[in-house]
Amino acid sequence: MFTIEHDFDATVITLIDEGGPHLQEDVTISAFEDVVTLEQVDPRRDEVIRITLSMAQIRDLAAALNLPEGSYRLARPGE
Repeated sequence: MFTIEHDFDATVITLIDEGGPHLQEDVTISAFEDVVTLEQVDPRRDEVIRITLSMAQIRDLAAALNLPEGSYRLARPGE
């Protein structure tokens, strides 16, 4: 299950694990104009873990989901 909210400066997607007996904490993805952040609570430390990705990293991730094993470099606009 997931939710989508459009805030003033970001689109926020929350992924809710419904997958089975070993459920993970919710993941919140906030897409801003220049970065995307992923947040998840670490229940062992009771704190939020945050990962920040650049838009270039997001493009690479999207491409990687559809490619076989290997090493790649995507052409950037203007290259």
